[in-house]
Amino acid sequence: MRNVRILAVLAALLYLTGCASGAKMGNMVYEGPINTYDTALQSNVDVYSVSGGEETNPAWTSEIDNDAFAGALKQSLRKQGLLSGEGRYQLEAILLKVEQPLFGLDFEVTTHVKYILTDRENTGAVVLNETIVAPYTATIGDAFAAIKRLRLANEGSGNANIQGLLEKLAELQIHPTDVSLSQ
Repeated sequence: MRNVRILAVLAALLYLTGCASGAKMGNMVYEGPINTYDTALQSNVDVYSVSGGEETNPAWTSEIDNDAFAGALKQSLRKQGLLSGEGRYQLEAILLKVEQPLFGLDFEVTTHVKYILTDRENTGAVVLNETIVAPYTATIGDAFAAIKRLRLANEGSGNANIQGLLEKLAELQIHPTDVSLSQ
């Protein structure tokens, strides 16, 4: 009986061991279909800043850092034909919260990201001010090691969050005198 307990403890330690790595930028890039956007946004969005992310401590848990999320956001906007280095519209992303489990077989991570899109030419008028909440679950089938499974859940949630932003941007209808979301 004692040997069984020792084996169970060793198996649990093996399951949980390893070094945590941060969410990888490439896995958060949205690779889905190209949306249709208002012509005012096409090649006219600049990622101004990304904040609120956390650096990963290899001895603890995987996190989403600002640089990785900014890179994924820029790549996603580029693939959608929206990114510009000096565009009329400035996008700010604030990672408000990343909800992560501590234990479990399936890891559901939920990102809460506030996006603020402003018009540089219209004295900083806010075109979009939206918080996107996006869950993603990584299962034991995705990765046996808990550390990798958490990273995959972080990346999936980051990807889903960016997809949510792109859907909101596709709803925008920009007119010379006003800005609104289509109903």
